[in-house]
Amino acid sequence: MRSQTHKTAAAVGALVALLASAPPARAAGPRDVTADVLADRDVTLTGDTVVTVPPGTTTYDGVFRGKGTLTVRGTGTLVLTKDSDFTLPSTRQRVRILGGNHPRVTTTAADPPAVTVERGATLQYGNGGTTGLIGHFPYGTPAFRLNQDNIRVDGTLRLSLRSAYNLGTVSGSGLITQPRFLWGTWDLTSGPFAGVIDNGTQTNAGRPEYATSLPNVRKVLNQGTWTVDTPLGETVVQRMDFYQREYGSDINVQSRPGSKVILTGQYSWANQGGDTNPSLSDPALNWTPAHKNVNKRGTNIKGANVQWGDGTTNRIFMPGTAKTVYINLLAARSRSLLTFDYDGPVTLGAPIGGGRFHDTLSAPGAGDIVIKGTKGNDVTFAAVQFYDGATTVEKGAVLRLGSGEPGGDGGLYTRGGHYRIVNDGSLVVDNTRTSLTLPRISGSGSLTQAGRATTTLTGGSVAYTGETTVTRGTLALRGGATLAHSRGIRLTSTGARLDAGPAGLRVVSSLSGKGTVAGSVVNDGVVTGGLRVAGDYTQSAKGELVLGARPLKVSGAVRLAGDLDLAAAGTRPARTVTVLDHQGGARTTGAFKGLKEGTRIELADTTYRITYRGGDGNDVVLTTDPASAAARVRSATAPTAQAAAPRPTDTAEGLGWWPYVLALGLLGGLAVTPALGMWGRRDGGGRHAADR
Repeated sequence: MRSQTHKTAAAVGALVALLASAPPARAAGPRDVTADVLADRDVTLTGDTVVTVPPGTTTYDGVFRGKGTLTVRGTGTLVLTKDSDFTLPSTRQRVRILGGNHPRVTTTAADPPAVTVERGATLQYGNGGTTGLIGHFPYGTPAFRLNQDNIRVDGTLRLSLRSAYNLGTVSGSGLITQPRFLWGTWDLTSGPFAGVIDNGTQTNAGRPEYATSLPNVRKVLNQGTWTVDTPLGETVVQRMDFYQREYGSDINVQSRPGSKVILTGQYSWANQGGDTNPSLSDPALNWTPAHKNVNKRGTNIKGANVQWGDGTTNRIFMPGTAKTVYINLLAARSRSLLTFDYDGPVTLGAPIGGGRFHDTLSAPGAGDIVIKGTKGNDVTFAAVQFYDGATTVEKGAVLRLGSGEPGGDGGLYTRGGHYRIVNDGSLVVDNTRTSLTLPRISGSGSLTQAGRATTTLTGGSVAYTGETTVTRGTLALRGGATLAHSRGIRLTSTGARLDAGPAGLRVVSSLSGKGTVAGSVVNDGVVTGGLRVAGDYTQSAKGELVLGARPLKVSGAVRLAGDLDLAAAGTRPARTVTVLDHQGGARTTGAFKGLKEGTRIELADTTYRITYRGGDGNDVVLTTDPASAAARVRSATAPTAQAAAPRPTDTAEGLGWWPYVLALGLLGGLAVTPALGMWGRRDGGGRHAADR
């Protein structure tokens, strides 16, 4: 018999041989706890865990605890009714939470997701009550609980909670939806989530304790209130497009001192695409009131520094009219500031007021507006604004009051104590029906009157230094307003009108164009002909009149001094040049410097004489000098000019040169005959007479 030891050795050898020939062992997969969930049993996680949700709705009254991860997959909906608290294994935790003095929370190197909702599955937190959240809150930040259990959503996460909650860092590309009228508040922190958010009631996208950055979110369906706030000294950029489908939604923006919120997307109505891809079939519908106000959207800027656009788009944040949008500029800790920063033309079709929600015009807005000096930034206010504040147009930017189209008239609220315009760019007024009165304009920019409706500048604080242009309609000066600081005044069409008012217009720089100045003009600068002055024209010793393509027309009295620039006459010589068409009945008084009545003026090869009694008796006219004309005739008879001279046919000169030769011959013959007779008589009377 073999010994027991031999048998044992043989068995061990066989086992070793079996192990050597067996395939390598595979790591165990995630633990499937579907059966426990369907049976409502509590689950303690010991690693990666998965629940496969069958079609339909599964309500789970148990809780998850322990250490690990939870993945929800399948095609149904899993509803959690109780709060669950578990954490990642310590080896996977890498988050660092940075605080500040106030305090302020910043997350760097966020943990991987503790909860994952796969495509096709739906996970629902809560069932309309205050419990049902998965979360772990170890940080103890005052007034803010940051969830350590981050979540990845590639399917659908439904937030059916009436409490305040936080999801930590959110990733994935699915849908996060909050039903309407639950009044729960979701504190939405930063994350790489690239899907769609359906805000049914209230979402805080930032608070004084943390900043929210969501650079990849595709769209937000805003059916409640989306609130943006910031910590001190923080700039927050939100680039997503917002859509609204239900009446009563808005975007509230708040910020702390030194902070700024930049919104680069657009807030539109949605009439298609459902929750997963809200969209608008026609952008024009943002401007057209829909039944029962369902397409009315609003924004409330509450003591915040807000910027629409980042200089890379010309899609305005709030497209619409007063019937489809409302914009409130309010004061909280401070007055608000709204900056427009676009790279092309945009139109604001609604007034900015300061009321409460939809009642935007119940009070003036409390804040200032800036049109940023980005290249191409061209902003039109196609509604009369209702904010009490400063309007600043930076260098390179354009602000248009009025679109030039019917129904698109614009304007500013000028009755408030904070109103003023600081224009370092270009201010264009283009109203068709609404007349505007604008006091207190300063800056280095230009002003253009382009609309048919009258614009009136009033008060002694009109002090902008750029050019003033009237292309159409009337620009009026009243109440002490002058254009003394403007570096030039141009009336570019015959329909352009500058109403100088009873005080008249004093030109200290330049005045030119084709239009009409209604009122007297005192020229201490440079006036170019072609204009019409419906009033008196007085040119001082400092002034200069420049001859244009047409004369300066004056219907009132004319008093002249100073300089006259006639360079244009030298390039277009004519027998008569009218410099000033005095259409009034009084005589023209005074004279241009060095040009008294009858003074000869050499212009190119033409000599003129000036008269202040030309035309109908009181026009300033240049006429060619007769002596200059005679000189031209004499030069025409010179041999060099004779061949080129025209040959008149109605004078003796038309017979050519031979009559002159014939006349000389006849005179010569008459002179020769008496001389011969005298010589003959002398010979006949002398001693040589007999010799014949």
